[in-house]
Amino acid sequence: MSHVQKRSGRGWVARYRTPDGKERSKSFRRKIDGDRFLAQIEVDKSRGDWVDPRLGRITLGEWTEEYLSTITNLRPSTRVRDESYIRNHVIPKFGTTPLSSIEHMAIRSWVAELAETKAPSTVHKAHQLLSKILRTAMDAGLLARNPAERVPLPKIERIEMQFLTPSQIWTLADAMDNRYRALVLTAAYTGLRIGELAALRNSKLDLNTRQLTVTETLVEVRGQLIFNPPKTSRGVRTVPIPRIVAKELSQHHKQYGSNEPDSFVFEAPEGGPVRVPNWRHRFWTPATTAAGFNKLRIHDLRHTAVALWIAVDANPVDIARRAGHSSVSVVLDRYGHLMPGTQDKVTDALDTLANESNHTSPHH
Repeated sequence: MSHVQKRSGRGWVARYRTPDGKERSKSFRRKIDGDRFLAQIEVDKSRGDWVDPRLGRITLGEWTEEYLSTITNLRPSTRVRDESYIRNHVIPKFGTTPLSSIEHMAIRSWVAELAETKAPSTVHKAHQLLSKILRTAMDAGLLARNPAERVPLPKIERIEMQFLTPSQIWTLADAMDNRYRALVLTAAYTGLRIGELAALRNSKLDLNTRQLTVTETLVEVRGQLIFNPPKTSRGVRTVPIPRIVAKELSQHHKQYGSNEPDSFVFEAPEGGPVRVPNWRHRFWTPATTAAGFNKLRIHDLRHTAVALWIAVDANPVDIARRAGHSSVSVVLDRYGHLMPGTQDKVTDALDTLANESNHTSPHH
């Protein structure tokens, strides 16, 4: 049985047994504090929430190392990103703090401090990672609950998408180094991501049938080029190519291409795959500046492609298939505002059906 007894010196000691029968104790200056402690221990044991306090003495930094060593199925680029968030934002604040001493209000204060200098998306990601680390500690029996739960986070404002008109696409293509003129047009009319374009090989481009197949993506992580399959099964797809883009690709192949099936459609000037960060600095930024599109991102060409598909009345299912989105709901959520005429078309069609039925009604 748990009990509080007078120490030989000053103070009191609360003694209790753990669920596995081991005796534990904690010292207090006042007997009432020991009584309250034991009462809470009994409540926690009855609820199944009791955690050995000695396990909670492990610091967050120590536990984070354990956590990271057990994470699987992460892309190398994702792992590097997550470790960077943890190293720069989580560890400086809580790295030396014992797990059991990390309190909910301390996390709220940390989030508020981050929000003063960091973008909302950064705050969300840092908090998400801390919460995952603490949740894993809870699953391992080191914590009774996750103190990072129900912490208010700053609102993330959606970045305004930029779209180019067909004439603006040609303006950008003309401003681009001739080696990557076809890349601009391909991105703007097929919606491929820059990593997918950088990984595109000759064997995946068929100019006779005017289509290309996306099977991998390229990313640079700490100076190392890494090829990965698309994130989802929908990302593996075959995308039709407009005739005018196929013509540009044919010309590109004659000037810069190779007949080797595994060679890249768009290669670096020195040969081999394009390193996107370097390519952005050497070619993209000068071209967008010259064309007058200073704030245009490479990813905006993907948005441009979707906007063009919507403009020619492509349905959401076809758009999702071409873009490699995981579902139609993603298309509607991100681009639904570009379809203002869709409801009118449906309403007009319903009016037509109703009128036809009304004219043939026996009451008229």
